[in-house]
Amino acid sequence: MGEGDYRRQFDLSGRVAVVTGAAGFLGRAFCAAYAEFGADVAALDIDGARAQEFAAALSRRSGRRCLGVACDIADPASVRAAARRVGETLGAPRVLHNNAANQSAGLKAEFAPFEEFDLADWKRVMSVDVDGTFLVCQAFGAAMAKAGQGGSIIQTSSIYGLLGPDNRIYEGATYAGHAIGSPAVYSAGKAAMVGLTRWLATYWAKAGIRANAIVPGGVEDKQNDTFKRAYGNRIPLGRMARRDELVGAALFLASDASSYVTGQCLFVDGGLSAW
Repeated sequence: MGEGDYRRQFDLSGRVAVVTGAAGFLGRAFCAAYAEFGADVAALDIDGARAQEFAAALSRRSGRRCLGVACDIADPASVRAAARRVGETLGAPRVLHNNAANQSAGLKAEFAPFEEFDLADWKRVMSVDVDGTFLVCQAFGAAMAKAGQGGSIIQTSSIYGLLGPDNRIYEGATYAGHAIGSPAVYSAGKAAMVGLTRWLATYWAKAGIRANAIVPGGVEDKQNDTFKRAYGNRIPLGRMARRDELVGAALFLASDASSYVTGQCLFVDGGLSAW
């Protein structure tokens, strides 16, 4: 691409983007961005009805082909079925964004003290964050490699996959009215995603497939003001992230603007990792 074509580097026209956890808080924003920049979007979510409703609305708004697909990424058969449907309907993916994440059986279980955290909940979270990411990369990444057009695999990881939490900021913190903390299972799962990302970056490099991770800091949602202030005091930019501030990183990694970037962790953390 010659000088003066830089804007076109972000163009995703003619590409298929697959996003897991597509009907969730972050997934919707990622799907909307990929469609706005020209991609046809496969929105995968365990809640198939929500995925289909969201995809239909996104298609009307963007003018792109958007497909909502029910998919339990912890179930190999469900992932294989989703990959077949996407391939038959939209074609081989050029972008794969592993965004889905699991939670324990309710907020009480999720934020239980480490010494009391239930093994069944640990396995429930890992079945999606680790096993599910593996299964999705295996199925959709193989289709990407077979198509021979290259592509980009993106994982939504977390600062807590690479940095230890400052547990002091959780004193008096709540989310949707429930006391919160930083579960060990979350850190372990997000760290595993980083390891898989770097492995994939070398494994499929010969097929022109890049693999990178977005590493977000805390994103403002339903946390109480006590937590928002405490968190902001730990951040050079002085606040939590807004959801849409992760979108630019995703577009960069999905597009040709990052054509020589692979095996990397792109921190979107307001400078936390610089301290």
